[in-house]
Amino acid sequence: MLSIFDIYFKTPIVHGMDPVPQRISPPAKRLVLFVADGLRADKFFEQESEGKFRAPFLRSVIKERGRWGVSHARPPTESRPGHVSIIAGFYEDPSAVTKGWKANPVEFDSVFNQSRHTIAFGSPDIVPIFCSNLPHSTWSSYHPDFQDFATDASFLDHWSFDQFRSLLNRSYDDPKLRQLLLQDKLVIFLHLLGCDTNGHAHRPYSSIYLNNVKVVDQIAEGVYNLMESYFKDNQTTYIFTADHGMSDKGSHGDGHPSNTDTPLVAWGAGIKYPRQLIPSSQSDDGFRFVDDHKHDMPTPIEWGLTGIERIDVNQADIAPLMATLVGLPCPLNSVGILPLSYLRLSEAEEVEAALANAKQILNQFLRKSQLKQSNSLWFKQFKPLANYSYVLSQIEDLIAARDYKAAMKLSQFLRGLSLSGLHYFQTYDWLMLMTTVTLGYVGWMVNLILHVLQSYMSLPRNDLLKKNQAFPLGITVKQVYLGGCLLMALFFIMLFLENSPPLYHVYVSMTIFLWTRIFCNYQFLKELWRELCSRTFSSNIKLLTIFVAAIFILEFLVASFFERKLYTWCFLIVGLLAAVFVLIFIPGKLFLAAYVWVACWFISIFTLMPAEIPDNNHLVTASGALIILIGMASRWFDLSSDRAKFWSYIGQFKEQKSWLFLVQALLVAVSSAMVWLSTSHRAQKKGLLLVHQLINWSITGISIVLPLFSPTSLLSRLTSIFLGFAPPFLLLSIGYEAIFYSALALVLMGWTLVECADLYMTKDKGSSLHMGNLENSITGSHGERCLQLSDLRIPLIFMVLFNVAFFGTGNFASIASFEISSVYRFITIFSPFLMAALLIFKLFIPFMLVICVFGAITKLIRVPRLGCYFLVILFSDVMTIHFFFLVRNTGSWMEIGNSISHFGIMSAQVVFILILFALTNIYTKDIEIPSLRLSSRKAM
Repeated sequence: MLSIFDIYFKTPIVHGMDPVPQRISPPAKRLVLFVADGLRADKFFEQESEGKFRAPFLRSVIKERGRWGVSHARPPTESRPGHVSIIAGFYEDPSAVTKGWKANPVEFDSVFNQSRHTIAFGSPDIVPIFCSNLPHSTWSSYHPDFQDFATDASFLDHWSFDQFRSLLNRSYDDPKLRQLLLQDKLVIFLHLLGCDTNGHAHRPYSSIYLNNVKVVDQIAEGVYNLMESYFKDNQTTYIFTADHGMSDKGSHGDGHPSNTDTPLVAWGAGIKYPRQLIPSSQSDDGFRFVDDHKHDMPTPIEWGLTGIERIDVNQADIAPLMATLVGLPCPLNSVGILPLSYLRLSEAEEVEAALANAKQILNQFLRKSQLKQSNSLWFKQFKPLANYSYVLSQIEDLIAARDYKAAMKLSQFLRGLSLSGLHYFQTYDWLMLMTTVTLGYVGWMVNLILHVLQSYMSLPRNDLLKKNQAFPLGITVKQVYLGGCLLMALFFIMLFLENSPPLYHVYVSMTIFLWTRIFCNYQFLKELWRELCSRTFSSNIKLLTIFVAAIFILEFLVASFFERKLYTWCFLIVGLLAAVFVLIFIPGKLFLAAYVWVACWFISIFTLMPAEIPDNNHLVTASGALIILIGMASRWFDLSSDRAKFWSYIGQFKEQKSWLFLVQALLVAVSSAMVWLSTSHRAQKKGLLLVHQLINWSITGISIVLPLFSPTSLLSRLTSIFLGFAPPFLLLSIGYEAIFYSALALVLMGWTLVECADLYMTKDKGSSLHMGNLENSITGSHGERCLQLSDLRIPLIFMVLFNVAFFGTGNFASIASFEISSVYRFITIFSPFLMAALLIFKLFIPFMLVICVFGAITKLIRVPRLGCYFLVILFSDVMTIHFFFLVRNTGSWMEIGNSISHFGIMSAQVVFILILFALTNIYTKDIEIPSLRLSSRKAM
């Protein structure tokens, strides 16, 4: 899991470069930067219903005296990375994930650092990032408590404006302050948070959010009037933009256009005037912005700006634009490309500005190359830039000869190569790391297979293998381990000489250790190969068929991460096959076959539904009644089951506690009522009453404890667990996911019944399913038999159902699937840790059901639970390796981010499945199965 941080989450920031000064006269003495946090491009530009526009002042700027376009942000579309892109010129530092995306773990340069003085007002979450350690800055931020989601947050924008106006007024009586304001290379930053807060609280199509768009326009006009009346020299440049947009749900973070498209308006000193758009039929030139949007996309008609030239930029391009306008060196860590279409410069000045931009990026490349070469035993340089100094001298010669077009072309070429070189050194260690990690995973999986074969399966040559552990050429096990240690030491020395991070040593040592253990099992592997070769051809074909089927199922699960609708087809087919199986092998059980078929078809509906769950509290309330009906049906079957039939394996064989069932059903009914009551009060703006909050928390606490007191028969305990987790799940539900809980439970019970039918069929025939010498069933010390090849179905079915719990009601891999309103029946005051804990608890409830049934089935068919868990780990690692190679470093960052999250989910799955196994064991350890006369005899 940690390897992902060294491969994909490695900081691109380097230090030690010299700034590249501008060789042109700065077009402006000062710059004002407005950032309207959370302002969507379409809501800013589009026309209102009455024919007016929400931003009349900035619209007049676009039409009369400035340039405009869309600034394309790169995910994660959050406030801090967005401001870092705008002000520092580089995209999200991936290593910031170790800080929870709240801070940059590595110091970086910015336009503010390079300025003579910076004045900033705004949010306490943004302004201190850039100004808290900046000595030449004057800044202020409001108290965090000002960010109240229950009010109109546009007053936060007015606060920033009022602070700036107050500063200008004070300067008339403060000579030092006035002198500071009159100097050149001054940067003024106003952070306007209102749109972001109102978007979260009221959604971006609400009147409050749309009115906030008007507020930021009025503030831009107010600041412009103040500046022009104060300085009266026409030497001020204005940049208006946003850090990210806002989805219709009131969230942001992913790569949807509503989050990545932000407005950009520039006017004032050094900015070109508007130009009429020249109609052209230019085809797609292949260029893509960082959010994967095409170049020269048509302007929507509803914006009313189709006749004015639009210049789109990447968000990081704004930093070199601002630096060039006020004559500052580009930020040292910037990867932004200077958008010359915004600048009012002569041809010679344009070339000089582009060359300075290229040199600044080239300096980063040279520094990275130097650092890597100094720490590498075998350094491989980036060949396209081996003669960079010659290219630079060529550009200078062309400028001296006034061949500006050729000089511009060569400068852009050098800049492009420098960016490619930065990527080259960013991924320099990838081949070594990926090879090491892949070998580690393969070695781990081989060790798991060997452990399961030796500890949980009955092999005919086991006694022989335990006695005979000889190696060829007289090599002993100690010598094999000694060889592994020597190889490990050799790699340690090499990595130490290259100053590699400590984790590199861990990756290599773990891989060597795992493969050393494999070589220690040389004799076992040799005998295993002989055993396979001695088997009949048909037995090996059957083995190969099972192997191929397992790989197919795992690949199906991998594909389901990208297309969750595959589960619909899966359950439609599986429901039919399971029903046929029951009809063939258990004559007279037509009702059971119909039940399994309907349960599978019922759950197949949910993966067709949208991942974004719409609010429907009537559905949540009704699902409470469905849960009670399912519980009543289960209890009726439990009480009326025929002891002579297969139902006796799972039915109750002790006195039933009827009071417990009634209490659990009552709690489900009360939780359904509380869903309706809590939601109706909140809808009336009455907030969450304390008594409602206490009742909801009490119901949750009591209900999850009651299953521990239920009867120990399989069906009784599973029914009690189902009813016990239903109240908290209902209270945390907002829509159709409440019905999914019941659908999942019905399928899990169907799985239990089919396994019971298979056990009944086996006992009835008086024989086990023999699959050759490798599959002889024996009984362990805890009444458990050894694993058979046919038992692979248990962990495989578990993997499918566990992933259905992931994707049945959304996309667990996407942050957009987390709907914060799910927790409003427990808490409404913003508390990120408690809210996150409640959301995770809700997501884990379906997993708990699946694992409880998994544990019960292992007891039912008397297979070792730990052995099945090792097989689950094995299958998870097969999927993990696939996702490891599906991780992308090209395309949009939304695709890259999704591929990384898929790998992280599968890697973490092994860990939290183990944790959930421990938690669910509290509920399932007491389950008792009637003594069954197995076909095999105790051999251990």
